[in-house]
Amino acid sequence: MRFIFKTDYNQDIRLAKHGGHVFWYSMLGLFLVAAPWILGEYMLAQMTFILIYSIVGLGLMLLAGFTGQFSIGHAAFLGVGAYTQAVLTGMGWPFPVAIAVAAGLSAAVGVVVGLPALRVKGIYLGIATLSFGFIVEEVFARWESVTGGNAGKSVGSPDIFGWKADTGDSFYFLCLVITVLCTLAVVNLLRSSTGRAFVAIRDSEISAQSMGINLSYYKTLSFAISAALAGIGGALYAHQIRFLSPDQFNIIQSIDLLLMVVIGGLGFIHGAFLGAIFLIGLPQAISAVKDFLPDAIGQAPGLKSVIYGGVLIAFVMFEPMGLYGRWLKIRTYLQLFPFYRKGMFKRQKSFQKSDRLK
Repeated sequence: MRFIFKTDYNQDIRLAKHGGHVFWYSMLGLFLVAAPWILGEYMLAQMTFILIYSIVGLGLMLLAGFTGQFSIGHAAFLGVGAYTQAVLTGMGWPFPVAIAVAAGLSAAVGVVVGLPALRVKGIYLGIATLSFGFIVEEVFARWESVTGGNAGKSVGSPDIFGWKADTGDSFYFLCLVITVLCTLAVVNLLRSSTGRAFVAIRDSEISAQSMGINLSYYKTLSFAISAALAGIGGALYAHQIRFLSPDQFNIIQSIDLLLMVVIGGLGFIHGAFLGAIFLIGLPQAISAVKDFLPDAIGQAPGLKSVIYGGVLIAFVMFEPMGLYGRWLKIRTYLQLFPFYRKGMFKRQKSFQKSDRLK
């Protein structure tokens, strides 16, 4: 087991805590850079989708995993960013300016949606965000002069001041750069006083308020940042699929996004990426095994939904910490073997006395 002896304050604020982090993240970076030459065209497109959903997952993880505010209408922010990007790039705006406006508009919408979070929580907050998702989907369908309505709206290639990312390789690298920047921004945000305030609100709102944390400000800020990241992901999503329609941002998409962070591991940055890999990879796995299943099962129209529901139930019951939580247990087992104790990760029902007053 690794023990880190810190002798300098810089060691405490360094992103890479030890040489293992440097080595494995360097290997990951080399693989991601070399992916266009290693993977085929189809797999590279799937990798691009993973990067896009990872950005959206980072925002939802910040909101749900670190602030404790659940959203069942997050696809609405994805749609706001996508349609804003489509409209502005169609008017000839450069890609960097358009994506910045898309993120800003999504953040503004997130502030409006975050206002109910100041008075409601839990299932009532979920219902409020769900209602907002229905409203936004209906606006996309009815505002035909801007969104194209149910007929849809086409999106061109990103134009960065004359340079166009009109190939799969170039757009993949564009998504990779933006994903890295968003990841670094979220990681550093969580290490700041703002990030610590988010975590304090998640753990106990009463305790956080007693320490002088402004609940209204930080809850609204969390919604705004989360929506901005979803807007950035939506802008990239629009360029990736090249065609937008209102039914792409419905409640099913919102549930998929929430499922992504829950299965990836709530409260872990890595969980957003693992969840995105799961969300993109599971349909491919289902398609691969369909031919080996009986026709009554393999050709059933609701097979994907049944598998998704079964996987979610299994994770909630047996691995509530998600995929990254399972990896932490495996890593701890390997580090402590043969001194690993079976009850080390047993779930405890301990809570603070202040929570009993609710």
